[in-house]
Amino acid sequence: QVQLVESGGGLVQAGGSLRLSCTASGRTFSSYTMGWFRQAPGKERGFAASIAWNGGRTYYPDSVKGRFTISRDNAKNTVYLQMNSLKPEDTAVYYCAADPSTAYRMSLPGSDINFWGQGTQVTVSS
Repeated sequence: QVQLVESGGGLVQAGGSLRLSCTASGRTFSSYTMGWFRQAPGKERGFAASIAWNGGRTYYPDSVKGRFTISRDNAKNTVYLQMNSLKPEDTAVYYCAADPSTAYRMSLPGSDINFWGQGTQVTVSS
């Protein structure tokens, strides 16, 4: 079992930056692919970023590519999402995810995710 706790959300102006953190319980963190998903009001949850167990591969949708960076520190059981040049359309609840599959599979629509965090709100004002 893996428990995920996100932090770092908040209110920021367009063009600003935020860094989200997700800390996992358990000793097997380094064996999991980690990712971030987001859900805007009235929309389905969607993929935002994923990173392989060793940080070797990362994936992003086109909507955030070049602005968001996912990273992980296995010694701290923590995954990060650095978000720069934020836009109002980035406003959403951001969820941390953990799964034993690959970072590529996590990026595919409809992928099954084993573990979710409770979410953290990110609001970008115009």
